[in-house]
Amino acid sequence: MLKHPLFPQVAVVERISRETADIKTFSVAALKGGVPFNFMPGQCAMLSVPAVGEALFSITSAPAQADFLEFSIKKTGAVTDCLHGIEEGCQIAIRGPYGNGFPVAQLKGRDLLFIGGGIGLAPLRSLINYCLVHRGDYGNIHIVYGARSAADLMQRKELYENWPASPATSVYLTVDTGQEGWDGHVGFVPQYVEELGFSPQNSIALTCGPPIMIKYVLAGLERLGFQPEQIHTTLEMRMKCGVGKCGRCNIGGKYVCRNGPVFNFAELKKLPAEY
Repeated sequence: MLKHPLFPQVAVVERISRETADIKTFSVAALKGGVPFNFMPGQCAMLSVPAVGEALFSITSAPAQADFLEFSIKKTGAVTDCLHGIEEGCQIAIRGPYGNGFPVAQLKGRDLLFIGGGIGLAPLRSLINYCLVHRGDYGNIHIVYGARSAADLMQRKELYENWPASPATSVYLTVDTGQEGWDGHVGFVPQYVEELGFSPQNSIALTCGPPIMIKYVLAGLERLGFQPEQIHTTLEMRMKCGVGKCGRCNIGGKYVCRNGPVFNFAELKKLPAEY
């Protein structure tokens, strides 16, 4: 029997890792072990806590991870506050996956430029690790990531060790303002991308972060010569029910949950400037 897309299943939080002062990564498995469902990078899921509520989050693990799904969650409200207060072994409810993922087939053979800011690294991480698992399918991989401060950088082991160790993979880090002990780049992500001057030739750019960051990243990539069809972003922050029923994610004639959340910039240019 096909499961109704709004029916949650019970899952177990097997591991909780602190990323920053207000971000934790949760490893969530089905009651009998393994992932609760299969997915592709860029898709999302609903996590819920009885008597508290539910919220939608990007899946940050890669599909190759067969033991559990991972969610990096920033503490911002009632549901996330509750999740930050639970312990390993607690049960929660999960439903999904929702939305359309990144176009992994279209990315094959191309150089990839990932641009993330803050918690926006979460959906990009799923795709980055997917591409590294299938490393031979892709060209050079560049990862630009920034946060307010060094203490706000998440997934530090991957940023400093795992990703730079992969063949033809470079990581560029920046923080908004200088601080004692930080000897890396200082400045906002959009400006740093332009300073680095990435070539658009045979390249695809993928970005996620705060809406204002995405706005300036899109403009900067165009100045570097990237065509709108070469730029992809995700709008999952607008999603609510995940199945096109509530209308909260409507933009013009599109529903983010049904037509996205991943869009290329050419598609966004045809929509009202609400994203």
